[in-house]
Amino acid sequence: MKNLKNRITNFLNTKLGFFAFAVVLCWIKTYLIYLTKFNLGVHGSMQAFLLLLNPIPTTLLLLGIAIYMKGRKSYVYMIIIDLITATWLFANILYYREFSDFLTLTLMKGSSSVSNNLGKSILGIIKPTDFLAFIDILILVILLAAKIIKIDISKLNKRIPTTITAIAVVAFGINLTLAQQDRSGLLTRTFDNNYIVKYLGLNSFSVYDAAKAAKTSAVKANADSSDMNTVKNYINNNRLPSNVQYTGVAKGKNVFIIHLESFQQFLIDFKWDNQEVTPNINKVYHSKSTLSFDNFFNQVGQGKTADAELMLENSLFGLPEGAAMVTDGTSNTFQAAPAILGQRGYTTASFHGDVPSFWNRDNTYKSWGYDYFFSSKYYKDKKDYNIGYGMKDKIFLRDAANYVQQLPQPFYAKLITVTNHYPYLLDKKNQTIQKTNTGDSTVDGYVQTAHYLDQAVGEFMDWLQATGLDKKSVVIFYGDHYGISANHKKAVAKLLNKKDFDNFDNAQFQRVPFMIHMNGLQGGINHTYGGEIDVLPTILNLLGVKNDDTIQFGTDLLAPKRSEVVAFRNGDFVAPDFTKVNGTYYYTKTGETVGSLTPEQQQKVEQMSNRVDTELSLSDKVITGDLLRFYKPKGFQKVVKKDYSYNKNKSLKRLRKQNHLKKNSIMMQNHDKSLMNLYHTDAPELTKQGG
Repeated sequence: MKNLKNRITNFLNTKLGFFAFAVVLCWIKTYLIYLTKFNLGVHGSMQAFLLLLNPIPTTLLLLGIAIYMKGRKSYVYMIIIDLITATWLFANILYYREFSDFLTLTLMKGSSSVSNNLGKSILGIIKPTDFLAFIDILILVILLAAKIIKIDISKLNKRIPTTITAIAVVAFGINLTLAQQDRSGLLTRTFDNNYIVKYLGLNSFSVYDAAKAAKTSAVKANADSSDMNTVKNYINNNRLPSNVQYTGVAKGKNVFIIHLESFQQFLIDFKWDNQEVTPNINKVYHSKSTLSFDNFFNQVGQGKTADAELMLENSLFGLPEGAAMVTDGTSNTFQAAPAILGQRGYTTASFHGDVPSFWNRDNTYKSWGYDYFFSSKYYKDKKDYNIGYGMKDKIFLRDAANYVQQLPQPFYAKLITVTNHYPYLLDKKNQTIQKTNTGDSTVDGYVQTAHYLDQAVGEFMDWLQATGLDKKSVVIFYGDHYGISANHKKAVAKLLNKKDFDNFDNAQFQRVPFMIHMNGLQGGINHTYGGEIDVLPTILNLLGVKNDDTIQFGTDLLAPKRSEVVAFRNGDFVAPDFTKVNGTYYYTKTGETVGSLTPEQQQKVEQMSNRVDTELSLSDKVITGDLLRFYKPKGFQKVVKKDYSYNKNKSLKRLRKQNHLKKNSIMMQNHDKSLMNLYHTDAPELTKQGG
């Protein structure tokens, strides 16, 4: 035993021994983090083996770089390389916790657009065990500093570093071969980053992502008009006629898009502490003048809110990595709702109580054709007016109404709320419902911010009624994405009074509200399956706008005989009969795993999967290739971005001028007198000031 101990000690005191020890520590640490920090959906012995194997090749390769160095440099570089990879692992742990995905190059390139106020989120996300990512470095540094392991400055045989590199390459080849056998088309047809990490590891995924980003840049540079043919043919072959019963029922009406941040469908009619969490939204949902959809799903990817906006106003899917508003919003050609309606006489405006650069909105909105963008610089800026990601909703909607009353009619106005955003912070003076008691800090504050959002919506709706705008407008409510991620399954199960909460349940949990409210509308609860990709064609039909030759991947939610396959960004889907999650099929009505399929069922699920993959791929081509620059629908004029400016002084001067020319805003119809005296809010920040 003593001889064995001496042999191990002597080996660790060599450069090669220290390297081997560092590799083993990093491998074990990474594997444990894969198991405990990520939800990779490992099924079967092969996937379990590959998860154990995949940290080894890249760890050998990266730490092996230091072996080429001489003397003490080798040890220093080994620690530095290990620290860099550990920091990357740590960053992904934090990001994955709330977004169930991994960091990508395109996401980081746009990080400045989403960095505002992230400090509060990070503090709420970090757990002490996350620092396990650095445990191997700490051990190595302590052993070296205490001279338990001595630095070996002798020269290594030149063949050793090259042999280590060769072993790493061969090991990766074996890893990739086994992965491809278990998951055919892993690197060509997979829309879910979890698959790449599960099979090949986080470091390999990062290299794959960088190569993919470079390829995307090349695709845009090499794209031409012929690339549109496949897209046009698919769209035309799958285009469905809209529901004539609803065609033009909202023609000439103002359009309000009320963006309900992180608002999920389960909140409708949900009670906590003997209180309705969202009584005002419930009232709209059940109104006879509201078309409400109870099987409407968010379909966002990494871009979250940005993806939701992209789908809502362009009927294009978000990208598999990053946010198209950030990576392509400034440069690409779009044929978005603001431009389509703006060219038909609508005044178009977006309202958001945060900085204009968030998600690159100040540039993307010009590409979409928004006349006005009322960002945070248009509102009073006081310390207690803001929380989390911008202005508190009650104050924001009150201040936004001041500009709404000045918009020439008809107008298209999107109002983006933010208070119901992770980490669900709300100061005590605004808390009017108790937190839930799941024991999960992320989940338990959710009902408080949702309740506050609901109160803000109620105040705004009361103002619409008081001013008469409710009779002149169609008001559309939608939830942009989930509020509670799949990493909080135990808490969600407790919240919903379920025994457990599995992957199927989480897929169904992606329902968000979609409601169309208009006086005189023939409403009711509609059970069709659809998602955010379907909103634009639905709105256009209601407004009586022909939609015969646009490039849109959604279909009118009210159209007869429409496909009800709802694609998720990772290639999964949900439909009335089958749901696909991580390659597993479930019966949607029961949640039971599908065993053996009949030939007819097999054909059906294959058709569903092919449809989802095809639409995601074609939509990606449209964006990454900027293909809309080569296509012009009938009657549509290409947006000239330089014609738009969101400079506050210029915008307000232009708004005033349009008001006096058209004389049809509700303020001008009130003899140029403000109607803000009709807006009533109980926001304590305003009432204490008499505001």
